[in-house]
Amino acid sequence: MAGEEMYEPTAEGLIQLLKRLRAPDGCPWDRAQTRETLGRSLAGETAELLDAIDRGSAPEICDELGDVLMNALFQIVLAEEKGEFTAEDVFRGVISKMIRRHAHIFGDEKAETPEEVTAIWRKVKAAEQADSAVPESILDQVPHSLSALDRAEKLQKKVAKVGFDWSDEAGILAKIEEELGELREAMASGRGEEIDAELGDLLFAASNLARFRHGRTSEELLRQTNRRFESRFRFIERELAKEKIPLESAGIERMEALWREAKRREKEECSEQ
Repeated sequence: MAGEEMYEPTAEGLIQLLKRLRAPDGCPWDRAQTRETLGRSLAGETAELLDAIDRGSAPEICDELGDVLMNALFQIVLAEEKGEFTAEDVFRGVISKMIRRHAHIFGDEKAETPEEVTAIWRKVKAAEQADSAVPESILDQVPHSLSALDRAEKLQKKVAKVGFDWSDEAGILAKIEEELGELREAMASGRGEEIDAELGDLLFAASNLARFRHGRTSEELLRQTNRRFESRFRFIERELAKEKIPLESAGIERMEALWREAKRREKEECSEQ
């Protein structure tokens, strides 16, 4: 394609391309972008990358990584225009940070396991934060821009570091049951705001269990459930289409039966793997 030979397939090449698009005779859309508009699109690009990773599609991961990288480098171009910082500042900063936090590689610390590395990482981060302004709360550094589920787990991890945590999974399960009971009471009362509050508490408690298990995050688990739901409902659509039955006319009993059939097939496929 015309123009591709003008830019090297490197970070610097992409930065130069973005600068060309931002030039006075460049692209009206790119010239109209701001830090805020790019920030909003970054959330969507990141979600698409995570979806590609979840599905294990290497070509899509490659493509979505490019979109995320482009968005990040676009922020650098805007900052350079304002005279705030340069690409070199960004790369220097992250390289310096990685070296500091890998003191077992570049310093005198010792680490043989991922857990020991994490302990070193936390110690270095604590030292870095001690040199900065003292926050009013340990929760101040949890970004508000995260998804609600991600932020819930980040908040929980912060307080867990100072001992405000569960001792075992059974305690969290009991809390989930408690919140479910309170939700039932709120629904019996019919008070909308109270129902909403209890629903939120139940979701928070469930995310706590995901965080405590040190496995997939609640965000990852919900994405997985979304994919299962979509797969099962698509099965319902296909089966009804074969029977020439419109979705709106199928009825809940028929759709529920097909839903159970979709789940049964999933289990068979899993057992065969």
